[in-house]
Amino acid sequence: MFQKLFFLIISLLLSFELSLARPKISLDERENIRIYADTSPAVVNISSIAVNYDFFYRPMPSEAGSGTGFFIDRDGHIVTNFHVIEGAQELIVTMLDESRWEANVVGVDPNNDLAVIKVDIPEERVKVLLMTNSDEVFVGQKVLALGNPFGLQHTLTTGIISALGRTIEAQNGRKIEGVLQTDAAINPGNSGGPLLNSAGLVVGINSAIIGSAGSVGIGFAIPSNTARKIIPDLIEHGYVQRPWLGVEPIPTRYLRRAGLSVPDGLLVARVVVGTAAGTAGLRGADREIIVGRYRVPWGGDILTKLDGEPLSNLEDLARIIDVHQPGETLNITFVRDGKTYRTKVKLTKRPRPSLISR
Repeated sequence: MFQKLFFLIISLLLSFELSLARPKISLDERENIRIYADTSPAVVNISSIAVNYDFFYRPMPSEAGSGTGFFIDRDGHIVTNFHVIEGAQELIVTMLDESRWEANVVGVDPNNDLAVIKVDIPEERVKVLLMTNSDEVFVGQKVLALGNPFGLQHTLTTGIISALGRTIEAQNGRKIEGVLQTDAAINPGNSGGPLLNSAGLVVGINSAIIGSAGSVGIGFAIPSNTARKIIPDLIEHGYVQRPWLGVEPIPTRYLRRAGLSVPDGLLVARVVVGTAAGTAGLRGADREIIVGRYRVPWGGDILTKLDGEPLSNLEDLARIIDVHQPGETLNITFVRDGKTYRTKVKLTKRPRPSLISR
């Protein structure tokens, strides 16, 4: 009897010591582990392959860059950043199980630094991430970033939403507004990866960092609502069918600096035939003048207001138009030969760049 009691006590003491030695995992840590386990199979590494030629003109494929993406449906569509796949001659997607798949570009939107690519893969092998309403994100909210920083695949970093409504610049110079700022570590290679909330839902697509060496605690993500708005167009049409005025404008501030007496606004250098501007009777430049060392278009209408808002730069024009849909009618104010006129323009769809003709 005494011997059994002795061994029971020893067993309890050993169990107690082992429980003390076992690392304790907090509830928050358990959630991080759960979210990573649940979402990481949907996140992929994207390798951009460029083909160069040696002295004998033999093709020599090499990796030009890499980034991250994630599945958005079981058809094999993957969302990522435009700059991740820009200029790629071949795209290779590597999944969590190390399988590699060739991908094709479905659609791109350089203005928002977003792209959709696709792999032909059995749907049972696809894990999909769901996007949620990014308008319901708050400063201080916990977020998790998944990606492949510096080629280190399937990395998880955590942080909070540091600020809302930031503006960053896309590679084509267009302003991206409403961007999420986070202190979750985002390094080169994270681009295109998901920024998740504590429920494992996508609130943003990681897009940029300040500083070239790596994360400095300031990262940016394109809001999920922006992506949800344009992804259907990228899949169906290959580009975003944005409303369009149909003009090539030049900010008059450059002319004003050169001493020309013109109102603040946008000088119409060219009107594209068959567009909103052309139908409304707006006129483009009909001649050129010398300003300093440069030839500049002259004689076109000067747009000063659109939808009641003043126009001073190209960002003003894009901001006002982008909140509308093709087919909507806006009021426009312009100056022609020193006189102010008002008319209405019915916005048309912007065609692919290669389809724009004079």
